[in-house]
Amino acid sequence: MELNPATLLELFWHSLSMWWLIIPAVMIGILMGAIPGFAAHNTIIMLLPLTLVFDVDLALTFMVALYCASHLGGGIPAILLNIPGTGGAAATTLDGYPMSRAGLAAKALALSFVASVVGGLITAGITLFLLPFLSQVGFHIRSVEMVVIMLFGLALIAAIAAQDMLKGLIAGAFGLMLGAMGADHIYATPRGTFGILELFDGVPLVPALIGLFAISEALVMLERRTIAKTNAAQVTPTWPQSLRNIFHAFKHGWTIAWSSVLGLVIGVLPGAGASIAAFVAYQQARIFSKTPEKFGTGHEPAIVAPEAANNGVTTGTLVPLLAIGIPGGSTAAVMMVVLQYHGVPFGPRLFITEPLLAYGVIMSMFVAYLFMLVTMFPMARYLSRITVVATYYMAPLIVAFTLVGAFVPRGFMTDIAIAVAFGVIGYVARKTGYHVAAILIGVILGPLIERSFLLTMRIHGNDLMALFSSPIGNVLWGLLALTLILPPILHRRAHRRGKAEADDVY
Repeated sequence: MELNPATLLELFWHSLSMWWLIIPAVMIGILMGAIPGFAAHNTIIMLLPLTLVFDVDLALTFMVALYCASHLGGGIPAILLNIPGTGGAAATTLDGYPMSRAGLAAKALALSFVASVVGGLITAGITLFLLPFLSQVGFHIRSVEMVVIMLFGLALIAAIAAQDMLKGLIAGAFGLMLGAMGADHIYATPRGTFGILELFDGVPLVPALIGLFAISEALVMLERRTIAKTNAAQVTPTWPQSLRNIFHAFKHGWTIAWSSVLGLVIGVLPGAGASIAAFVAYQQARIFSKTPEKFGTGHEPAIVAPEAANNGVTTGTLVPLLAIGIPGGSTAAVMMVVLQYHGVPFGPRLFITEPLLAYGVIMSMFVAYLFMLVTMFPMARYLSRITVVATYYMAPLIVAFTLVGAFVPRGFMTDIAIAVAFGVIGYVARKTGYHVAAILIGVILGPLIERSFLLTMRIHGNDLMALFSSPIGNVLWGLLALTLILPPILHRRAHRRGKAEADDVY
Protein backbone atom coordinates (compact mmCIF):
# COMPACT_ATOMS: atom_id res chain seq x y z
CA MET A 1 0.00 0.00 0.00
CA GLU A 2 1.33 3.43 -0.95
CA LEU A 3 1.18 6.04 1.81
CA ASN A 4 -0.13 9.02 -0.15
CA PRO A 5 -1.95 12.01 1.47
CA ALA A 6 -5.37 10.48 0.76
CA THR A 7 -4.43 7.22 2.50
CA LEU A 8 -2.97 9.05 5.49
CA LEU A 9 -6.12 11.14 5.82
CA GLU A 10 -8.24 8.00 5.68
CA LEU A 11 -6.13 6.36 8.40
CA PHE A 12 -6.31 9.51 10.53
CA TRP A 13 -10.10 9.85 10.35
CA HIS A 14 -10.56 6.15 11.02
CA SER A 15 -8.40 6.36 14.16
CA LEU A 16 -10.08 9.60 15.24
CA SER A 17 -13.48 7.93 14.95
CA MET A 18 -12.44 5.63 17.81
CA TRP A 19 -12.13 8.55 20.26
CA TRP A 20 -14.69 6.88 22.52
CA LEU A 21 -12.18 4.06 23.05
CA ILE A 22 -8.95 6.07 23.02
CA ILE A 23 -9.97 8.57 25.71
CA PRO A 24 -10.73 5.98 28.45
CA ALA A 25 -7.63 4.01 27.44
CA VAL A 26 -5.50 7.15 27.87
CA MET A 27 -7.01 7.86 31.29
CA ILE A 28 -6.50 4.26 32.45
CA GLY A 29 -2.95 4.27 31.09
CA ILE A 30 -1.96 7.48 32.86
CA LEU A 31 -3.41 6.20 36.15
CA MET A 32 -1.75 2.79 35.89
CA GLY A 33 1.55 4.28 34.73
CA ALA A 34 1.58 6.53 37.80
CA ILE A 35 1.27 3.52 40.14
CA PRO A 36 4.71 1.86 40.53
CA GLY A 37 4.60 -1.76 39.44
CA PHE A 38 1.46 -1.48 37.30
CA ALA A 39 3.12 -1.45 33.90
CA ALA A 40 1.17 -1.34 30.66
CA HIS A 41 1.45 -5.06 30.02
CA ASN A 42 0.04 -5.86 33.49
CA THR A 43 -2.98 -3.68 32.81
CA ILE A 44 -3.50 -5.11 29.33
CA ILE A 45 -3.27 -8.66 30.69
CA MET A 46 -5.97 -7.85 33.25
CA LEU A 47 -8.14 -6.44 30.45
CA LEU A 48 -7.23 -9.20 27.98
CA PRO A 49 -10.72 -10.83 27.94
CA LEU A 50 -12.18 -7.45 26.96
CA THR A 51 -9.69 -6.98 24.10
CA LEU A 52 -10.42 -10.46 22.76
CA VAL A 53 -14.12 -9.57 22.46
CA PHE A 54 -13.38 -6.43 20.43
CA ASP A 55 -12.68 -6.44 16.71
CA VAL A 56 -8.94 -6.62 16.12
CA ASP A 57 -8.56 -2.94 15.10
CA LEU A 58 -10.49 -1.78 18.18
CA ALA A 59 -8.45 -4.06 20.44
CA LEU A 60 -5.13 -2.82 19.07
CA THR A 61 -6.23 0.82 19.28
CA PHE A 62 -7.21 0.37 22.93
CA MET A 63 -3.92 -1.34 23.77
CA VAL A 64 -1.60 1.12 22.04
CA ALA A 65 -3.41 4.11 23.59
CA LEU A 66 -3.10 2.58 27.04
CA TYR A 67 0.54 1.70 26.35
CA CYS A 68 1.49 5.25 25.33
CA ALA A 69 -0.34 6.85 28.23
CA SER A 70 1.33 4.58 30.78
CA HIS A 71 4.75 5.91 29.73
CA LEU A 72 3.52 9.47 30.18
CA GLY A 73 2.04 8.59 33.57
CA GLY A 74 5.25 6.98 34.78
CA GLY A 75 6.96 10.36 34.98
CA ILE A 76 4.39 11.83 37.41
CA PRO A 77 5.49 10.05 40.63
CA ALA A 78 9.11 10.17 39.43
CA ILE A 79 8.98 13.97 39.55
CA LEU A 80 6.68 14.50 42.51
CA LEU A 81 7.80 11.72 44.85
CA ASN A 82 11.14 10.44 43.48
CA ILE A 83 9.36 7.16 42.65
CA PRO A 84 9.35 6.12 38.98
CA GLY A 85 6.01 4.67 37.92
CA THR A 86 7.73 2.59 35.22
CA GLY A 87 11.31 1.52 34.59
CA GLY A 88 11.57 4.01 31.75
CA ALA A 89 10.92 6.88 34.18
CA ALA A 90 13.78 5.97 36.53
CA ALA A 91 16.15 8.39 34.79
CA THR A 92 13.56 11.17 35.18
CA THR A 93 13.97 11.08 38.96
CA LEU A 94 17.56 12.31 38.69
CA ASP A 95 16.50 15.87 37.86
CA GLY A 96 12.72 15.85 38.05
CA TYR A 97 12.60 15.35 41.81
CA PRO A 98 15.25 18.00 42.62
CA MET A 99 13.22 20.49 40.56
CA SER A 100 10.09 19.47 42.45
CA ARG A 101 11.87 19.92 45.78
CA ALA A 102 12.83 23.42 44.67
CA GLY A 103 9.14 24.32 44.34
CA LEU A 104 9.03 23.92 40.55
CA ALA A 105 6.96 20.73 40.39
CA ALA A 106 4.44 22.21 37.95
CA LYS A 107 7.24 23.29 35.61
CA ALA A 108 8.90 19.87 35.80
CA LEU A 109 5.58 18.16 35.02
CA ALA A 110 5.06 20.43 32.03
CA LEU A 111 8.54 19.53 30.72
CA SER A 112 7.80 15.84 31.18
CA PHE A 113 4.39 15.95 29.50
CA VAL A 114 5.55 18.01 26.50
CA ALA A 115 8.61 15.77 25.98
CA SER A 116 6.46 12.63 26.22
CA VAL A 117 3.73 13.81 23.86
CA VAL A 118 5.95 15.53 21.30
CA GLY A 119 8.44 12.66 21.36
CA GLY A 120 5.61 10.19 20.77
CA LEU A 121 4.17 12.26 17.92
CA ILE A 122 7.57 12.57 16.23
CA THR A 123 8.36 8.86 16.40
CA ALA A 124 4.84 7.81 15.37
CA GLY A 125 5.09 10.10 12.32
CA ILE A 126 8.53 8.77 11.39
CA THR A 127 7.41 5.16 11.83
CA LEU A 128 4.41 5.63 9.54
CA PHE A 129 6.72 6.41 6.62
CA LEU A 130 9.73 4.27 7.52
CA LEU A 131 8.05 1.16 8.96
CA PRO A 132 9.33 -1.23 6.23
CA PHE A 133 12.88 0.13 6.60
CA LEU A 134 12.92 0.26 10.41
CA SER A 135 11.90 -3.37 10.48
CA GLN A 136 15.30 -4.22 8.99
CA VAL A 137 17.23 -2.64 11.89
CA GLY A 138 16.77 -5.71 14.07
CA PHE A 139 18.47 -7.87 11.43
CA HIS A 140 21.64 -5.73 11.52
CA ILE A 141 21.93 -5.31 15.30
CA ARG A 142 23.38 -8.50 16.73
CA SER A 143 24.98 -9.46 20.04
CA VAL A 144 28.19 -7.51 19.23
CA GLU A 145 26.28 -4.27 18.72
CA MET A 146 24.09 -4.95 21.76
CA VAL A 147 27.18 -5.17 23.97
CA VAL A 148 28.18 -1.64 22.95
CA ILE A 149 24.64 -0.30 23.35
CA MET A 150 24.53 -1.71 26.90
CA LEU A 151 27.90 -0.06 27.62
CA PHE A 152 26.33 3.29 26.73
CA GLY A 153 23.90 2.71 29.57
CA LEU A 154 26.70 1.69 31.94
CA ALA A 155 28.53 4.89 31.00
CA LEU A 156 25.74 6.77 32.78
CA ILE A 157 27.17 5.43 36.05
CA ALA A 158 30.31 7.45 35.33
CA ALA A 159 28.14 10.49 34.61
CA ILE A 160 26.28 10.09 37.90
CA ALA A 161 29.59 9.46 39.68
CA ALA A 162 30.93 12.82 38.50
CA GLN A 163 29.77 14.32 41.83
CA ASP A 164 31.46 11.57 43.84
CA MET A 165 33.37 9.21 41.57
CA LEU A 166 34.23 6.56 44.14
CA LYS A 167 30.74 6.23 45.64
CA GLY A 168 29.10 6.27 42.22
CA LEU A 169 31.30 3.47 40.88
CA ILE A 170 30.84 1.42 44.06
CA ALA A 171 27.06 1.75 43.75
CA GLY A 172 27.21 0.75 40.07
CA ALA A 173 29.42 -2.25 40.81
CA PHE A 174 27.07 -3.30 43.61
CA GLY A 175 24.16 -3.13 41.18
CA LEU A 176 26.04 -5.26 38.64
CA MET A 177 26.72 -7.82 41.36
CA LEU A 178 23.04 -7.96 42.27
CA GLY A 179 22.17 -8.25 38.58
CA ALA A 180 24.34 -11.38 38.35
CA MET A 181 22.04 -13.25 40.74
CA GLY A 182 20.08 -16.14 39.24
CA ALA A 183 20.90 -19.00 36.89
CA ASP A 184 23.93 -18.37 34.68
CA HIS A 185 23.36 -18.13 30.94
CA ILE A 186 25.36 -21.23 29.91
CA TYR A 187 24.94 -24.01 32.46
CA ALA A 188 21.89 -22.61 34.32
CA THR A 189 23.80 -22.92 37.61
CA PRO A 190 22.22 -20.81 40.39
CA ARG A 191 24.34 -17.87 41.53
CA GLY A 192 23.66 -15.94 44.73
CA THR A 193 20.05 -17.09 45.03
CA PHE A 194 20.38 -18.24 48.68
CA GLY A 195 18.21 -21.20 47.73
CA ILE A 196 15.25 -18.95 46.91
CA LEU A 197 13.50 -20.46 43.91
CA GLU A 198 11.96 -17.13 42.86
CA LEU A 199 15.45 -15.68 42.30
CA PHE A 200 16.50 -18.34 39.79
CA ASP A 201 15.31 -16.07 36.96
CA GLY A 202 17.42 -13.26 38.37
CA VAL A 203 16.48 -10.21 40.40
CA PRO A 204 12.92 -9.19 39.37
CA LEU A 205 13.11 -5.65 38.05
CA VAL A 206 9.79 -4.30 39.36
CA PRO A 207 10.35 -5.21 43.06
CA ALA A 208 13.93 -3.91 42.81
CA LEU A 209 12.71 -0.65 41.27
CA ILE A 210 9.96 -0.27 43.86
CA GLY A 211 12.30 -1.00 46.76
CA LEU A 212 15.17 1.22 45.67
CA PHE A 213 13.00 4.22 44.89
CA ALA A 214 9.53 3.96 46.46
CA ILE A 215 10.05 2.24 49.81
CA SER A 216 13.37 3.95 50.50
CA GLU A 217 11.80 7.31 49.66
CA ALA A 218 8.87 6.58 52.00
CA LEU A 219 11.35 5.85 54.80
CA VAL A 220 13.15 9.12 54.09
CA MET A 221 9.80 10.97 54.06
CA LEU A 222 9.08 9.77 57.59
CA GLU A 223 12.09 11.79 58.72
CA ARG A 224 10.50 14.96 57.36
CA ARG A 225 7.32 16.70 58.49
CA THR A 226 6.10 17.39 54.94
CA ILE A 227 7.29 16.61 51.44
CA ALA A 228 7.63 20.32 50.75
CA LYS A 229 7.49 23.44 52.93
CA THR A 230 5.38 25.43 50.50
CA ASN A 231 1.61 25.67 50.74
CA ALA A 232 -0.93 24.66 48.10
CA ALA A 233 -1.52 28.22 46.94
CA GLN A 234 2.18 28.64 46.20
CA VAL A 235 2.51 25.26 44.50
CA THR A 236 -0.57 25.40 42.25
CA PRO A 237 0.07 27.68 39.26
CA THR A 238 -2.63 29.74 37.58
CA TRP A 239 -3.93 28.76 34.15
CA PRO A 240 -1.75 31.41 32.42
CA GLN A 241 1.30 30.15 34.34
CA SER A 242 0.50 26.56 33.34
CA LEU A 243 0.22 27.67 29.73
CA ARG A 244 3.58 29.45 29.96
CA ASN A 245 5.18 26.34 31.45
CA ILE A 246 3.86 24.26 28.57
CA PHE A 247 5.13 26.66 25.91
CA HIS A 248 8.45 27.07 27.74
CA ALA A 249 9.03 23.32 27.39
CA PHE A 250 9.04 23.67 23.60
CA LYS A 251 12.36 25.56 23.92
CA HIS A 252 13.94 22.13 24.21
CA GLY A 253 12.54 20.96 20.88
CA TRP A 254 15.89 19.80 19.51
CA THR A 255 16.65 17.69 22.60
CA ILE A 256 13.16 16.18 22.42
CA ALA A 257 13.56 15.38 18.71
CA TRP A 258 16.89 13.56 18.84
CA SER A 259 16.08 11.79 22.13
CA SER A 260 12.81 10.45 20.74
CA VAL A 261 14.54 9.18 17.59
CA LEU A 262 17.17 7.51 19.80
CA GLY A 263 14.35 5.86 21.75
CA LEU A 264 12.72 4.72 18.51
CA VAL A 265 15.89 3.00 17.30
CA ILE A 266 16.53 1.33 20.68
CA GLY A 267 12.87 0.30 20.85
CA VAL A 268 13.20 -1.53 17.54
CA LEU A 269 15.84 -3.79 19.13
CA PRO A 270 14.01 -6.72 20.80
CA GLY A 271 14.80 -6.86 24.52
CA ALA A 272 16.29 -3.37 24.87
CA GLY A 273 13.30 -1.46 26.28
CA ALA A 274 12.44 1.94 27.74
CA SER A 275 14.80 1.75 30.72
CA ILE A 276 17.88 1.46 28.52
CA ALA A 277 16.62 4.12 26.10
CA ALA A 278 15.94 6.61 28.91
CA PHE A 279 19.31 6.10 30.59
CA VAL A 280 21.23 6.27 27.30
CA ALA A 281 19.37 9.48 26.33
CA TYR A 282 20.13 11.01 29.73
CA GLN A 283 23.79 10.10 29.43
CA GLN A 284 24.07 11.47 25.91
CA ALA A 285 22.28 14.70 26.87
CA ARG A 286 24.75 15.21 29.70
CA ILE A 287 27.78 14.40 27.58
CA PHE A 288 26.93 16.96 24.89
CA SER A 289 25.51 19.60 27.21
CA LYS A 290 27.26 22.95 27.61
CA THR A 291 26.49 22.80 31.33
CA PRO A 292 26.91 19.14 32.35
CA GLU A 293 27.56 20.16 35.95
CA LYS A 294 23.88 21.14 36.28
CA PHE A 295 22.67 17.59 35.61
CA GLY A 296 21.34 16.06 38.82
CA THR A 297 20.34 19.42 40.27
CA GLY A 298 17.03 19.93 38.47
CA HIS A 299 18.20 20.71 34.94
CA GLU A 300 15.48 21.01 32.29
CA PRO A 301 17.17 19.10 29.39
CA ALA A 302 17.81 16.24 31.83
CA ILE A 303 14.04 15.82 32.22
CA VAL A 304 12.99 16.09 28.58
CA ALA A 305 15.69 13.73 27.20
CA PRO A 306 14.71 10.53 29.07
CA GLU A 307 10.97 11.28 28.82
CA ALA A 308 11.16 11.76 25.05
CA ALA A 309 13.28 8.62 24.69
CA ASN A 310 11.03 6.30 26.69
CA ASN A 311 8.01 7.48 24.69
CA GLY A 312 9.95 6.94 21.46
CA VAL A 313 10.36 3.33 22.54
CA THR A 314 6.58 2.78 22.54
CA THR A 315 6.48 3.06 18.76
CA GLY A 316 9.73 1.19 18.26
CA THR A 317 8.60 -1.93 20.12
CA LEU A 318 5.72 -2.37 17.66
CA VAL A 319 7.98 -2.34 14.59
CA PRO A 320 9.51 -5.84 14.95
CA LEU A 321 6.10 -7.21 15.99
CA LEU A 322 4.32 -5.95 12.89
CA ALA A 323 7.17 -6.44 10.42
CA ILE A 324 8.78 -9.75 11.43
CA GLY A 325 6.52 -11.20 14.17
CA ILE A 326 9.02 -10.69 17.01
CA PRO A 327 7.63 -8.67 19.95
CA GLY A 328 9.96 -5.86 20.97
CA GLY A 329 8.82 -5.91 24.59
CA SER A 330 6.40 -7.41 27.10
CA THR A 331 3.50 -5.18 26.02
CA ALA A 332 4.08 -6.06 22.36
CA ALA A 333 4.08 -9.73 23.37
CA VAL A 334 0.56 -9.34 24.82
CA MET A 335 -0.54 -7.61 21.61
CA MET A 336 0.88 -10.56 19.70
CA VAL A 337 -1.50 -12.87 21.60
CA VAL A 338 -4.48 -10.75 20.51
CA LEU A 339 -3.33 -10.73 16.87
CA GLN A 340 -2.87 -14.51 16.91
CA TYR A 341 -6.31 -14.97 18.48
CA HIS A 342 -7.88 -13.04 15.60
CA GLY A 343 -5.80 -14.91 13.01
CA VAL A 344 -3.87 -11.85 11.81
CA PRO A 345 -0.61 -12.75 9.99
CA PHE A 346 2.77 -11.21 10.84
CA GLY A 347 5.61 -9.94 8.71
CA PRO A 348 5.35 -9.03 5.00
CA ARG A 349 2.01 -10.87 4.69
CA LEU A 350 0.47 -8.39 7.13
CA PHE A 351 1.32 -5.46 4.82
CA ILE A 352 -0.14 -7.35 1.84
CA THR A 353 -3.34 -8.71 3.36
CA GLU A 354 -4.07 -6.12 6.09
CA PRO A 355 -2.15 -2.92 5.22
CA LEU A 356 -4.74 -0.63 6.84
CA LEU A 357 -4.40 -2.57 10.09
CA ALA A 358 -0.58 -2.48 10.02
CA TYR A 359 -0.37 1.27 9.46
CA GLY A 360 -3.57 1.95 11.40
CA VAL A 361 -1.94 0.79 14.65
CA ILE A 362 0.76 3.44 14.31
CA MET A 363 -1.79 6.09 13.32
CA SER A 364 -3.88 5.17 16.39
CA MET A 365 -0.78 5.78 18.49
CA PHE A 366 -0.35 9.18 16.83
CA VAL A 367 -3.99 10.09 17.57
CA ALA A 368 -3.65 8.89 21.18
CA TYR A 369 -0.77 11.33 21.69
CA LEU A 370 -2.92 14.09 20.19
CA PHE A 371 -5.58 13.40 22.82
CA MET A 372 -2.89 13.53 25.50
CA LEU A 373 -2.18 17.13 24.48
CA VAL A 374 -5.50 18.07 26.10
CA THR A 375 -4.68 16.27 29.35
CA MET A 376 -1.36 18.12 29.81
CA PHE A 377 -2.85 21.43 30.96
CA PRO A 378 -4.99 20.30 33.92
CA MET A 379 -2.44 17.69 35.05
CA ALA A 380 0.47 20.15 34.94
CA ARG A 381 -1.54 22.54 37.09
CA TYR A 382 -3.16 20.36 39.73
CA LEU A 383 -0.88 17.35 40.21
CA SER A 384 1.83 19.49 41.81
CA ARG A 385 -0.42 19.77 44.90
CA ILE A 386 0.74 16.28 45.87
CA THR A 387 4.00 17.83 47.08
CA VAL A 388 2.27 19.47 50.07
CA VAL A 389 0.58 16.32 51.44
CA ALA A 390 1.76 15.47 54.94
CA THR A 391 4.07 12.47 55.19
CA TYR A 392 1.91 10.63 57.74
CA TYR A 393 -0.66 10.33 54.93
CA MET A 394 1.68 9.93 51.95
CA ALA A 395 4.28 7.45 53.24
CA PRO A 396 1.79 4.67 54.20
CA LEU A 397 -0.05 5.12 50.89
CA ILE A 398 3.22 4.82 48.96
CA VAL A 399 4.21 1.65 50.79
CA ALA A 400 0.76 0.09 50.38
CA PHE A 401 0.40 0.81 46.66
CA THR A 402 3.97 -0.11 45.80
CA LEU A 403 3.95 -3.42 47.69
CA VAL A 404 0.85 -4.40 45.73
CA GLY A 405 2.71 -3.30 42.58
CA ALA A 406 5.64 -5.54 43.55
CA PHE A 407 3.32 -8.53 43.86
CA VAL A 408 1.28 -8.05 40.66
CA PRO A 409 3.80 -8.84 37.84
CA ARG A 410 4.69 -12.40 38.92
CA GLY A 411 2.22 -13.12 41.73
CA PHE A 412 4.91 -14.27 44.20
CA MET A 413 4.77 -13.25 47.86
CA THR A 414 8.56 -13.45 47.80
CA ASP A 415 8.61 -10.39 45.53
CA ILE A 416 7.16 -8.31 48.37
CA ALA A 417 10.05 -9.40 50.59
CA ILE A 418 12.50 -8.59 47.77
CA ALA A 419 10.98 -5.11 47.46
CA VAL A 420 11.35 -4.54 51.22
CA ALA A 421 14.97 -5.76 51.10
CA PHE A 422 15.77 -3.39 48.25
CA GLY A 423 13.96 -0.65 50.18
CA VAL A 424 16.38 -1.10 53.07
CA ILE A 425 19.31 -1.11 50.63
CA GLY A 426 18.00 2.07 49.00
CA TYR A 427 17.46 3.78 52.35
CA VAL A 428 20.99 2.97 53.52
CA ALA A 429 22.35 4.15 50.15
CA ARG A 430 20.50 7.48 50.40
CA LYS A 431 21.66 8.09 53.97
CA THR A 432 25.31 7.31 53.14
CA GLY A 433 25.50 9.29 49.89
CA TYR A 434 25.35 6.43 47.36
CA HIS A 435 23.11 6.98 44.34
CA VAL A 436 20.24 4.48 44.04
CA ALA A 437 20.00 5.19 40.28
CA ALA A 438 23.52 3.83 39.80
CA ILE A 439 22.51 0.65 41.64
CA LEU A 440 19.41 0.29 39.44
CA ILE A 441 21.43 0.75 36.24
CA GLY A 442 23.68 -2.11 37.30
CA VAL A 443 20.71 -4.35 38.15
CA ILE A 444 19.05 -3.67 34.78
CA LEU A 445 22.07 -3.86 32.51
CA GLY A 446 24.14 -6.52 34.32
CA PRO A 447 22.31 -9.61 33.02
CA LEU A 448 21.67 -8.03 29.60
CA ILE A 449 25.29 -7.21 28.86
CA GLU A 450 26.41 -10.59 30.25
CA ARG A 451 23.98 -12.41 27.96
CA SER A 452 25.07 -10.46 24.86
CA PHE A 453 28.77 -10.84 25.69
CA LEU A 454 28.55 -14.60 26.29
CA LEU A 455 26.55 -15.08 23.11
CA THR A 456 29.21 -13.21 21.14
CA MET A 457 31.97 -15.32 22.66
CA ARG A 458 30.19 -18.61 21.95
CA ILE A 459 29.48 -17.66 18.35
CA HIS A 460 33.08 -16.54 17.68
CA GLY A 461 34.96 -19.20 19.62
CA ASN A 462 35.88 -17.01 22.63
CA ASP A 463 37.73 -14.54 20.41
CA LEU A 464 37.63 -11.11 22.09
CA MET A 465 38.47 -9.43 18.79
CA ALA A 466 34.98 -10.44 17.63
CA LEU A 467 33.73 -7.40 19.56
CA PHE A 468 35.40 -5.29 16.85
CA SER A 469 34.38 -7.42 13.86
CA SER A 470 31.23 -5.50 12.93
CA PRO A 471 31.26 -2.21 10.98
CA ILE A 472 28.18 -0.99 12.85
CA GLY A 473 29.72 -2.12 16.13
CA ASN A 474 32.94 -0.26 15.36
CA VAL A 475 31.01 2.94 14.71
CA LEU A 476 29.25 2.47 18.04
CA TRP A 477 32.60 1.83 19.75
CA GLY A 478 33.85 5.11 18.31
CA LEU A 479 30.81 6.99 19.56
CA LEU A 480 31.20 5.41 22.99
CA ALA A 481 34.85 6.48 23.10
CA LEU A 482 33.87 10.03 22.19
CA THR A 483 31.26 10.19 24.95
CA LEU A 484 33.88 9.14 27.50
CA ILE A 485 36.76 11.28 26.18
CA LEU A 486 34.99 14.52 25.25
CA PRO A 487 33.66 15.55 28.70
CA PRO A 488 37.09 15.74 30.44
CA ILE A 489 38.53 17.64 27.45
CA LEU A 490 35.64 20.12 27.40
CA HIS A 491 35.76 20.50 31.17
CA ARG A 492 39.51 21.18 31.09
CA ARG A 493 39.09 23.69 28.27
CA ALA A 494 36.33 25.50 30.16
CA HIS A 495 38.47 25.54 33.31
CA ARG A 496 41.40 27.04 31.42
CA ARG A 497 39.15 29.65 29.80
CA GLY A 498 37.71 30.61 33.17
CA LYS A 499 41.18 30.83 34.70
CA ALA A 500 42.41 32.98 31.81
CA GLU A 501 39.44 35.34 32.19
CA ALA A 502 40.11 35.61 35.92
CA ASP A 503 43.79 36.43 35.24
CA ASP A 504 42.72 39.14 32.77
CA VAL A 505 40.53 40.73 35.42
CA TYR A 506 43.42 40.98 37.83
